[in-house]
Amino acid sequence: MFQPLYVAATGLSTFESEILEITNNLANSQTVGFKRGRVEKESLFYIPKSFKQTLDSAIDNIDDVSPEFGTGVRVSATPHDFSQGKIETTNNPLDIAIQGDGFLQFRMPDGTIAYGRAGNLHADNDGNLVDPNGHILEPGIVLPEGTTSVVIQQDGTVMAQVNNELAQTEVGQITLTKFNNPAGLKSLGQNLYASGPASGEPITGYAADTGFGTISQYSLESSNVDVISEMMRMVMVQRLFEAITKAVSSYEAIVTSIQRMKQA
Repeated sequence: MFQPLYVAATGLSTFESEILEITNNLANSQTVGFKRGRVEKESLFYIPKSFKQTLDSAIDNIDDVSPEFGTGVRVSATPHDFSQGKIETTNNPLDIAIQGDGFLQFRMPDGTIAYGRAGNLHADNDGNLVDPNGHILEPGIVLPEGTTSVVIQQDGTVMAQVNNELAQTEVGQITLTKFNNPAGLKSLGQNLYASGPASGEPITGYAADTGFGTISQYSLESSNVDVISEMMRMVMVQRLFEAITKAVSSYEAIVTSIQRMKQA
């Protein structure tokens, strides 16, 4: 009798997750290098009651699998769209944009490596190139004390001019990483991602190598969020959410009427 309510609950939960994802996309529409997320849904299959009773006798803890019985919907995955964002020109020599495939590598506080597309770098107090949250570029590149200008070539080679000397010194080369399935990367927050079984093993190289993009200095990659499309999705999901809510209210009214008829 309460199966329709369970089906409705799965729909409300799923569309709530989609609304939150859309809200996050809109909130980061101006974030450098941000990649829009999407919610992938799948139907819950229906199992006849007789088959469920057979499973009940064979499984010790049926509670672990009970949500699979009946119809409904659930979130199957929340991948990100890593399509190229628009490249914008800046006046900061430490701003870089990757045109093509590849991620920058950053070392997290726990020593693990995270990956991101945002190239709004800056130098910390020790001269390390870091992201806006202070995560050090990996492998580390340190600008010498007294650096007066920086040139970053298309292959990621970083040249520094110290104390306005004519000669430039090579201080390192930016390493890029790519994945066979970037959609399988796990979001860590702060515009960074972690590799996992779904993404495949990281493949490292340098900008302009085969299969990797090039690096542009004085440039930043904008978010790939299309605000108008996200707003349209928001309206559609909200209408579906409202439709399910009305269906639940109607079902409750029917149940209440039946109960009153039984009492009469």
